[in-house]
Amino acid sequence: MDASGFVRSEKKEHKLYITFYHPKSNSLPTKLLNEITNAVKRAADDDDIYVVILRSEGERAFCAGASFDELLSINDLETGKKFFMGFAGVLNAIRTCGKFVIVRVQGKVVGGGVGLVAACDYAVATLASSVKLSELAIGIGPFVIAPAIERKVGKETLSAMTINFEWRDAEWAYSKGLYDDVTANISKLDDAVESLADRLNNTNPDAIRELKKVFWEGTENWEELLEERAEISGKLVLSEHTRKYIESFKAK
Repeated sequence: MDASGFVRSEKKEHKLYITFYHPKSNSLPTKLLNEITNAVKRAADDDDIYVVILRSEGERAFCAGASFDELLSINDLETGKKFFMGFAGVLNAIRTCGKFVIVRVQGKVVGGGVGLVAACDYAVATLASSVKLSELAIGIGPFVIAPAIERKVGKETLSAMTINFEWRDAEWAYSKGLYDDVTANISKLDDAVESLADRLNNTNPDAIRELKKVFWEGTENWEELLEERAEISGKLVLSEHTRKYIESFKAK
């Protein structure tokens, strides 16, 4: 596999599978964030696609969040903001895509990965898919992804996950509404995702488009809001606390 990671799109019938991979637990550098964004935007413009399935490679981790290597390379506010705008771009692409986006969660989810899951329209996970918001430990906060998480689980749960940044198991995530369905293992996960996607394939794409607008009412300001949040994160990531934390984590 590519050491720098990849994003691959594959179309089957009226379904588009977007698969991402990075050797460091499917973490997300700017390159992969932008490629996921562009893949979702292309799906939005393709009338022959009714449903999008977002997934990652491997079995242990769905997504480790932001790339620590890239975070350490940030030396100024402009670069920091640009990096976090990568997450903003993915969330807004999913939000404005007139297709339902199903996310297949096969393993652990950290930080920005939680925001990615929350932004999708339906999340199916395995019992191994524990979640954690680690941003405060790093010295920043889940500013860009917070609106997506709050929309899915409410401000109370967002606050709890942010303040007590310990692992929460998949059943907890399901009880809070982050996951819409939890399966016993990856085999059953794939069956559940395919079954749902096939059912959606037989529905009216115009109805899906209109429902997507209804489900996302009240988020029309996200273009400006997420940019403002990206600037906050871009500033905080320059702190000495954050750099020391990431360096010590990488040295483990």
